[in-house]
Amino acid sequence: MIEQICFNDVFTDSAKEIFETMIFMDLMQADDPNQQIEGDAVLGSITFKGDLEGCLAFCCGKDCAQTITMNMLGIDSVDEISDEDTCDAIGEVCNMIMGCVKRRLHDTYSNIELSIPLVVNGRQLKNTLGEGAQEVMEKVIIEDEYPTELSLLYREKSN
Repeated sequence: MIEQICFNDVFTDSAKEIFETMIFMDLMQADDPNQQIEGDAVLGSITFKGDLEGCLAFCCGKDCAQTITMNMLGIDSVDEISDEDTCDAIGEVCNMIMGCVKRRLHDTYSNIELSIPLVVNGRQLKNTLGEGAQEVMEKVIIEDEYPTELSLLYREKSN
């Protein structure tokens, strides 16, 4: 079994890699562990099953989601993107981060299948998996401006 601290490193390093190389934004651990996302939020999630099962989620404010979308699409104005573009971009962020996590865990968990990402909008959104799940929760700041939450809920497949 991999230790919790190992999952923290894999998860955080994967998110940083994706943001630096694919979204061209800085992502760093938040100084304030109690930071909150204010107002409307966008939550993207992707589930996985196999040797390890669970759910990865990325939650940020609407303005952050729009900035991510503009960076991913190479667009300069929020007026040029739709809500559908933003949902697609946040879903792809989840897909890319989970793909990176999967690659990093491959030696220990070689059988992990991913779902299609799901994106919802609302307030005070949370990710859940039920009893027996381990949780890695990272509060991060994107571009020194946007409070964001990353969560990875998982459990090893019982034999």
